Amino acid sequence: MDGRKIRPATPEDLAAILKVLDAARHIMWDSGNLHQWGPGYPAVATVEADIERHGGYVFAETDGRIVGYFACLPSPEPTYGVIYDGAWVDDERPYHVIHRLASYPDVHGIFRDALDFCFTLDANIRIDTHRDNAIMRHNICRYGFSYCGIIHLANGDERLAYQKLLS
Repeated sequence: MDGRKIRPATPEDLAAILKVLDAARHIMWDSGNLHQWGPGYPAVATVEADIERHGGYVFAETDGRIVGYFACLPSPEPTYGVIYDGAWVDDERPYHVIHRLASYPDVHGIFRDALDFCFTLDANIRIDTHRDNAIMRHNICRYGFSYCGIIHLANGDERLAYQKLLS
């Protein structure tokens, strides 16, 4: 992990997390993904809720600087209750879901490190992303997730949904 460590996020990390999320938003916009994270998303309350649920994590450098953030939350994920044009690989067992995976543009390996960590928590992981998020879709498929179909967020926005089960 190149000297970084993953640790649970704390309320004291909030300002640093918001800076990481802002940097990630600009990475998305620069790559043509203009609609997934609009201004103000993820909201402060969303990150606070991740932390309160003990599902928010940061990537911290050895000097303590936070360079990445993600949420790995236990099921159920309400927006995953209905899936269109497909089906979950396994819709019976509990799972964890990954949300808000973000880092600074000069920090590499965050996706793999976050997923490796999440698979220590659960052998059944789900993730979703916007159709325009080519970077995330590439990483999801490269890591071995199966495309499952389309889910809709609470606001009605469409997301492509994926799942991976470890043997």
